[in-house]
Amino acid sequence: MSDEPLGGALVLGPLLRHVDATTASIWVETADASTVTVEAGGGSWSARTFRVHGHHYALVEVTGLEPGTRTPYDVSVDGTHVWPDPDSELPPSVIPTLRPDKRLRLVYGSCRTSVKHDEKGNRTHGVDALRALSRRLAGVDGRAGNAGGEAEWPDLVVFLGDQVYADETTEEMHDFIESRRSIKEPPGKELKDYEEYAHLYKLAWTDPANRWLLSTVPTAMIFDDHDVRDDWNTSQAWKDEMNATEWWHGRIVAGLSSYWVYQHLGNLAPEERAEDALWREIVDHDGDDELDVSVRVDDLSERVDADPEAYRWSYARDLADVRLVVLDSRAARVLDPEHRAMLDPAEMAWLDEQMRGGFRHLLVGTSLPFLLPPGLHHLEAWNEAVAGGAWGARLQKFGEWARQTVDLEHWAAFQTSFHEVCEMALEVADGRRGPAPRTVTFLSGDVHHSYVSEVRRRGRAGHRGARVVQAVCSPIRNPLPRFFRFLTAVLAYAVAGPLGRLVARSAHVPTPPVRWKKLAGPWFDNAIATLEDRDDGLLLRWEKGVVGDDPHDSWLEPVDEVLLRPR
Repeated sequence: MSDEPLGGALVLGPLLRHVDATTASIWVETADASTVTVEAGGGSWSARTFRVHGHHYALVEVTGLEPGTRTPYDVSVDGTHVWPDPDSELPPSVIPTLRPDKRLRLVYGSCRTSVKHDEKGNRTHGVDALRALSRRLAGVDGRAGNAGGEAEWPDLVVFLGDQVYADETTEEMHDFIESRRSIKEPPGKELKDYEEYAHLYKLAWTDPANRWLLSTVPTAMIFDDHDVRDDWNTSQAWKDEMNATEWWHGRIVAGLSSYWVYQHLGNLAPEERAEDALWREIVDHDGDDELDVSVRVDDLSERVDADPEAYRWSYARDLADVRLVVLDSRAARVLDPEHRAMLDPAEMAWLDEQMRGGFRHLLVGTSLPFLLPPGLHHLEAWNEAVAGGAWGARLQKFGEWARQTVDLEHWAAFQTSFHEVCEMALEVADGRRGPAPRTVTFLSGDVHHSYVSEVRRRGRAGHRGARVVQAVCSPIRNPLPRFFRFLTAVLAYAVAGPLGRLVARSAHVPTPPVRWKKLAGPWFDNAIATLEDRDDGLLLRWEKGVVGDDPHDSWLEPVDEVLLRPR
């Protein structure tokens, strides 16, 4: 199977985005201004493209589908058929609508670099677990016992950040950058503008196997730091340092603008998209020319960077009897040291409304783990206190240096927000926000290893409420070198334990309202995780990508699994 993307009128996509029981959103990028048509099950739906910085996009809203069906579809651009590729060995793309009585099966993960799927790419970055999943579903790896079968088909893939790396670019990306500007000038090999982001997304999404997966399994996405830059919005000092450069303003505007186009639009249900002022401007345009929204989307990005309350990137979906809440834990941060928070007040109020019982499971997707290994949690909480002056002004600079150097900027480093969200989760688990679900499960990535932890209630022996769990899957394709795997395991799960508790007490950090303990892990493989709601509990399974003699022929092998039985 070739790694070359399709040519012609279709530049990128189709991506199957928001899908429910009767509707589907299909996103594409085209070569020119055009009308994009999707045909499925005897119906036809069209949308005109809109333009952003010389690129052309369409999002086609398909309606009137039957629940619980798998309907093949075709895409044409100005009447010319462009998808599926008749020469592909992969099956036709389908729209799999949700069935209201079907138990949820969800796949998730984070951190995926866009290098080639050849011997060199596998050696430097490991096997792409997402591509291995695609080959299983397509039935072309020859090893999956139920390849392509309905029982194995996920209802949704959730990408929890770092789908693209704007700061750690590949050789292919270097070549493109050098064709436009000198890499000897800032920002060097990092991304500078929208055009470079567009090319990076193209590298990430045009491998044939992954392109097919994205065209036939619904997806939900959220950014993390590398979508913009490592440690994005760590602190006010970090942001001030970035703002002082000559290139940061262009980077953050391009990063957020491209995210709105490539990822965010498709996260929303049609009725939610209709409430977006910029999207309404696009769909209400009735002129003969293609609408150019470059200035409008850049203006939005500038406002969001200046004021996190200007726009909400977080969203929620009710998937039958499971609620999924996906949180923006990057752009929504309040960095003022006097009011430091992971989520701005409007975002926190919105989350408060979403954290409700009455579902079998409440899933909270946040790119950064809510529950780190306990010792590391205490270290990050201590560091926030020291950087805030708990040990005096002389040590504040040390605290800020340590925060940025060691990436101490997870939920634990935003203690006010951690305690607030923790109380919300406990209230849901205790049945104080509606009937208690079976679990409150935080799904995360970011840390380049996978694990499962569970809350142990303080003073609540025999507690029968919902289980509160953290389940991490990272990376999909960007493994730590072996030395750093060892270092991470030692520091996070050994040294940080007693040291973290000691220093947190010394800085008078409030005791967390809960204790938690690791159930399984850590695992350092490139992996993809599957969450399956079953009668006997919530099953969490991790699988890694492997290859044989042919570096392109990948498949999945088990890493481990955890069954969370209801209490």
